[in-house]
Amino acid sequence: MPTLSALAIYPLKSCAGLPLEHATVEPRGLAHDRRWMAVRPDGTFLTGREQPALLRLHAVPTPGGLRLSAPGLAPLEVPRPAEDTERQDVTVWGDTCSAARAGLEADRWLSDFLGEPLRLVHVDARMRRPVERPYADPGDEVGFADAYPLLLTTEASLAELNTRLDTPVGMAHFRPNLVVTGCEPFAEDRWKRVRIGGVEFALRKPCARCVLITVDPETARPHPHQEPLRTLATYRKRGNKVLFGQNVLPRGEGTLRVGDAVEVLEEG
Repeated sequence: MPTLSALAIYPLKSCAGLPLEHATVEPRGLAHDRRWMAVRPDGTFLTGREQPALLRLHAVPTPGGLRLSAPGLAPLEVPRPAEDTERQDVTVWGDTCSAARAGLEADRWLSDFLGEPLRLVHVDARMRRPVERPYADPGDEVGFADAYPLLLTTEASLAELNTRLDTPVGMAHFRPNLVVTGCEPFAEDRWKRVRIGGVEFALRKPCARCVLITVDPETARPHPHQEPLRTLATYRKRGNKVLFGQNVLPRGEGTLRVGDAVEVLEEG
């Protein structure tokens, strides 16, 4: 039976991944995943596509908020915004939603690190961002992830890709939340429903990949030949999209642990 081999969250959108041994599943995905985001003053979102240095920023959830650290700066403790804090309309792709401002100190810290005026915003209880239809059900919501609460990949699919590359890449290039081992390459393309650690998940749509997977997560340097995206495009292209991994919706709440069995409930 396939098993869950890795868990990760990205507390601030496009920051370095934070590996976990266990994680809580919430309606918007794993707890603390992509609940914070850097935006420009007009509210447009910022990612590692435009600012690869974001991948070297480490964000760690704390009981009171978030701890930020990055090369060249002293770490910063960011309190979770209060209920009556200032808000800002922000955009993530085609979605506009109202987020909570984290405060001027956090704004200055981000701006100093990335070299442009920025603000830090937070997903709070008042924010609403529905998952795109028709791939979601009424009531499905997402935080600051690109479109879906969770991303699932498999070790076998990565291993198959690496047989085609001159220099193998790690799973960190693909920034998944859930990594599964013990299946055939791209078996996840056929899965429609799975159960992990007693929690059910719906796999709704393959994940279209972009230039972010060509950025080395350790150095934040783009690959000179756009690998592994270029090789993926030779055999994983559908229309104008290059696919790797599956976008996932939680269908319950609970706790996941590395080593949990992954039961495939429905294929299609």
